[in-house]
Amino acid sequence: MARYTGPIQKKLRALGLDNYGAYKVKKESKSNQGFTRRRRVSAYGLQLKEKQKARFIYGIMEKQFRNYYEKALDMEGVTGDNLMILLEKRLDNVLYRTGMFLSRKQSRQAVNHGHFLVNDAKVDIPSYQIRQGDQVKWGEKGQKTALFEIAKSNCKSIQSPHWINLDQDKMTASIVTEPGAEDGEIVIDTVQIVEYYSK
Repeated sequence: MARYTGPIQKKLRALGLDNYGAYKVKKESKSNQGFTRRRRVSAYGLQLKEKQKARFIYGIMEKQFRNYYEKALDMEGVTGDNLMILLEKRLDNVLYRTGMFLSRKQSRQAVNHGHFLVNDAKVDIPSYQIRQGDQVKWGEKGQKTALFEIAKSNCKSIQSPHWINLDQDKMTASIVTEPGAEDGEIVIDTVQIVEYYSK
């Protein structure tokens, strides 16, 4: 599946995510500090930017993101909240939330390599939707990798959210409850995304 492979910092600046997550945009001193004309952004432009921001943060391509929206639309409740819940329930996001990985890109790669078991069954699909009561743990081969040692070190300094219980000794994550919309990324305005797709 195709992924964004361009300059990360340039993309973050364009999406207004200068200080997001593990990536920080370096402020460069410009020689010309004169007046810069800024183009007024339309309502559609704001909606498009918010959609692209969500896609970039969660590492999802357009077709799959659209499918998440349509699924959220069919669910009971607020569409924007449902969308955020579906994104948070992705396996790669759950592993990122445990604190074992510094980015979703890193956790997605670990899942793709088949390093994890969900309820003792191997799962190598990053978009796999977790449920309350699920147990996520490292497979035997995964525990022998350098990535496993890095993950053990990372989770000691990064606390997992209330809906995930991480046993740092066994490196096993238990899903205490399914995440709510408030557990998603606060920098994403789901109202704008819903308006974008509802046209």
